Amino acid sequence: MSHTRPRRARRVQLSTPGSSEKMMAKAAASDADHVFLDLEDAVAPNQKVASRKKIVEALNTLDWGTKVRCVRINDLSTEYAYEDIIEVVEGAGHNLDTIMMTKVTSAADILFADRLLSMMEKKLKLGRRIGLEALIEEVEGMQNIDSIARATDRLECLVFGMGDFSASMGISLDAVIGSNDDYPGDMWHYARFRLVIACRAAGLDPVDGPYADFSNVDGYREECRRAGTLGCVGKWAIHPSQIAIAREAFSPTVAKVAEARRLVQAYAAAEAEGSGAIKVDGVMVDVATIRLLRNGILSKAELYGM
Repeated sequence: MSHTRPRRARRVQLSTPGSSEKMMAKAAASDADHVFLDLEDAVAPNQKVASRKKIVEALNTLDWGTKVRCVRINDLSTEYAYEDIIEVVEGAGHNLDTIMMTKVTSAADILFADRLLSMMEKKLKLGRRIGLEALIEEVEGMQNIDSIARATDRLECLVFGMGDFSASMGISLDAVIGSNDDYPGDMWHYARFRLVIACRAAGLDPVDGPYADFSNVDGYREECRRAGTLGCVGKWAIHPSQIAIAREAFSPTVAKVAEARRLVQAYAAAEAEGSGAIKVDGVMVDVATIRLLRNGILSKAELYGM
């Protein structure tokens, strides 16, 4: 059965350790569009099992407002992944929007979680489906990205995880933490571009991953700009100081929204009179222009209530 994917705001996805009740409470009160409570890298192995219960408690008791509530599980090669899903969904399935899968390398990884969630939703009589998000952070995952993107309509989003992807590629640590001065150009251009293409072809949201040097405000803002230029809808924040920057970078300005609506209205009037292209303030506007505006600025404005 085919389902319509829900539209969710993902301008900023805030990473929050599932082992810290204090940080989860701060995340719930933040201005992030999306918060993922982490069971993977941010949680020590001896804390992973206990952190599931802390996440369940946080999902069930904190006021998350309109945020997307997500849990990042451990990857399927570990001993933790299946119980991450089972314990979190059984404990807080009614208050969970998506599950983020890590180190996805093939469509089979996505299908495993899809089938497990389908059975649990029936058993627990959940009123709505829990979505899936997938991290592309291994070379195998990037090679198989098209089949991953089309694995199931439960999948909503692909995220480029440049940290583990760098380890998979053998890239230097300096480049990973945000300093790529030795490389001529954007070293992530191909990977981001490839991920955006796969997402758009499959109807998914493309999201850019973390920027480790959170003290470098200008560096983070520039990475947001690059990702947004290629079509990403948002970026991770690993520190609350990055939230406002990402929200601004991935939101159209009020002026641009107003201008887009003016151009659409002008073109509609001209089209009604039989014109296929018009000139507005010295700029040519045709059907391709209108498509760009509707799929870009105006679609974002609608989602963000502008």
